[in-house]
Amino acid sequence: MDYGQIAGAILAAISAGGIAYALFYPRLSGQARVEKRLRDFAAPAATRAVADREAQNQARRGQVAQSLKDIENREKARHKLTIEARIEQAGLSWSRKQFWLLSVTLGVVLAALLFVTSGNHGVVLVAFLIGLLGLPRWYLSMLAKKRMLRFINELPNALDVIVRGIKSGLPLNDCVRVIANEAQEPVKTEFRLIVEAQTLGMSLSDAAVKLFERMPCAEANFFGIVLAIQQKTGGNLAETLANLSRVIRERRKMRDKIKAVSAEAKASASIIASLPPVVAGLVCLTSPGYMDALWTTDAGRATLVGCAVWMGTGVLVMRKMINFDI
Repeated sequence: MDYGQIAGAILAAISAGGIAYALFYPRLSGQARVEKRLRDFAAPAATRAVADREAQNQARRGQVAQSLKDIENREKARHKLTIEARIEQAGLSWSRKQFWLLSVTLGVVLAALLFVTSGNHGVVLVAFLIGLLGLPRWYLSMLAKKRMLRFINELPNALDVIVRGIKSGLPLNDCVRVIANEAQEPVKTEFRLIVEAQTLGMSLSDAAVKLFERMPCAEANFFGIVLAIQQKTGGNLAETLANLSRVIRERRKMRDKIKAVSAEAKASASIIASLPPVVAGLVCLTSPGYMDALWTTDAGRATLVGCAVWMGTGVLVMRKMINFDI
């Protein structure tokens, strides 16, 4: 037999054996079954990982939704203030009884004055309602706004005291007590209430969140949120409060800048709004009988009402144009 044929047969047998090994060995050795089992095991694991991630995302969305709901509820509660809350925000020590007694007295005095001067029962009733419901609430609102502005201006200094105290090694509660004893009003009173709430068993973060109810401004809300987040997640509280202090100061600078830029527009609006009543008063002084038709005839009264409505609308539009929220 030729050696070439023998070599060819040997090579053909080796090739056939290799092909058979490649085709049938994984099945005979069980490797295919192992790979199949691994795939079957990995698929549920991947599915479980996806399900876990989806559950975490769902829980996170639920937490965000709950936080937004809490903020919305606090905003609604802020717009639905009781008389006691209004008095507390104004920084007064009146009771509910004293407030209503003062309101009734003011309403009776205004009604009596207008009854003596005009004798019109409708005007007397309107004056009584204004004195009973309008002027006292407006007074409380004015005092609350002034007090809130003083609080916003003083809060960055208090935050700086806390930052320096924490960096020097003092506990946060001791820093809060320092502010409650030595800060300017109304920050001093508000932080004293936080310390008193802690004495009654409330945590510092919860007491700081309550600050927003007494002082409904974004700065107080920021302070409560920072303490609540720090208590839950930890972190560098000194750096966080320093950033908050800087943000509040920048907001104040922006507010002052807007106030300066819009001063000319406010002056122009005031002049435009005051021109009609001023001119009417000067005409009445110089020519007393010239405008009597406006007071004695139905057409004149209707004209006065229409003018008052249009002037009020114009004043509100101008006020909306020159006021900016930060």
